[in-house]
Amino acid sequence: MDPKHLQSTTDAIDPIFMSLFGACLALLVGITVVMLVFVVRYHKSRAPQPTSQVEGSFWLEVVWVVLPSMLVLAMFYYGWAGYVTLRTVPKNALPVTATARMWSWDFTYANGRTSPKLYVPVGKPVVVELVSKDVIHGFYLPAFRVKRDVVPGMKNHVWFVADKPGTHDLFCSQYCGTGHSAMITTVEVLSEEAFENWLNQTPVKGVRHGRELMEKHGCLGCHSLDGAPAVGPTFKGLFGSRVRVLKDGKPLTVLADEVYLRESIRQPSASIVEGFPAIMPVAPDLSDADLEELVEYLEDLK
Repeated sequence: MDPKHLQSTTDAIDPIFMSLFGACLALLVGITVVMLVFVVRYHKSRAPQPTSQVEGSFWLEVVWVVLPSMLVLAMFYYGWAGYVTLRTVPKNALPVTATARMWSWDFTYANGRTSPKLYVPVGKPVVVELVSKDVIHGFYLPAFRVKRDVVPGMKNHVWFVADKPGTHDLFCSQYCGTGHSAMITTVEVLSEEAFENWLNQTPVKGVRHGRELMEKHGCLGCHSLDGAPAVGPTFKGLFGSRVRVLKDGKPLTVLADEVYLRESIRQPSASIVEGFPAIMPVAPDLSDADLEELVEYLEDLK
């Protein structure tokens, strides 16, 4: 479908919003003006004696029943039409799976490529299947008027189309724990050629990939890289340091070597660093190869 003739989510939402806003503004102004006129016209100094009539008005009652009914029906019609547009995915839309976890996003494409950011091509519809690994999250993309809950065990989706290259913020709109405010990523809109090059390139391994793995699995939502305090202990200078932990309820001082790092990642409840809550989740989808790259990256931070 020609993107020039494709109705986007923005096209579906903005006219309805402006129409409702215009109707509410007109009612506000109209009611306010009438109220002020009545205050002045029927002030006690001008009308010391009641002059109202007790007889009803047939046409007045018809007007205040018919007009609001027509307004509400119009709101319903345009609202329903917009909802149908938002839930009807265009043909040949690019499929992407968004996996939400505390507290990060991970996007998987049909060819197996993964990324902590959502990359999309200009002018092509993108349908995002929403998956949660733990609690309720919210997929919120203000630039494209998209907002949908991501509920564990429930199938859900959103779609949108970007009309020009750029970067747009993507938020979690549901409070999902202490790291909720850090659950932010971006949508990177690329030209079709640039997107195809990115989609088909071989991911870089090693230290650089270790940083990407941390973003993918939500590690940086709780641990800082610069020594700043966070939900969990900082990664800066961790490797090779002495760490006070609680193991089997007993306080110990351990060396943060490769063995300790592997155990902390695979079995986060085995040794709890003193002063921090035991809230780190297990990452069952973390492969052995990815684990080694994470450890290598933590060593490099030394």
